[in-house]
Amino acid sequence: MGEQGGQPEITTAKEAADNELVLAFGRLQGAANRLEYILGRKIEEECGISHLMYEVLLILGRAGDPGLSMRAISQEQVLTTGGATRLVDRMEAAGLVQRVTDPADGRGRLVRLTPLGEDTVVRASRLHVENIKRYFLEPLPPAHRERFAEDLRLLSHSARTSLPLLP
Repeated sequence: MGEQGGQPEITTAKEAADNELVLAFGRLQGAANRLEYILGRKIEEECGISHLMYEVLLILGRAGDPGLSMRAISQEQVLTTGGATRLVDRMEAAGLVQRVTDPADGRGRLVRLTPLGEDTVVRASRLHVENIKRYFLEPLPPAHRERFAEDLRLLSHSARTSLPLLP
């Protein structure tokens, strides 16, 4: 039996299902999906916005004035431009964001937070931090938390640089 990077070669479905790397990545995906569901539900219940809307509010908050283009929002969230447009349409209808003329290009439009969007992202973030502590940090041994967060940053950065740019 051959080896692949120190792992035995996979020759059966059972070996595939029991492969340590496959299992580890599956656990990562499972944990991320469950945590996103739990934390997203809490934001939705308490603040009336979806987790995806919350993420866009954070992106816009980080960008500050004058705002971001739809293309920049779609690339940050790995959405199609059409998907980002529909999401921003809903957020604009809810009073969370507004579209403004791009000061650098009078034909372009930018999206930025409204005062309600600013208040909403602050309120949601306070709740989110408490839930992150409860569901993400508390289950981990205290001595591992900082290293785990740094490892996740490295993985996220690596994956981000490997993504193709969306049209």
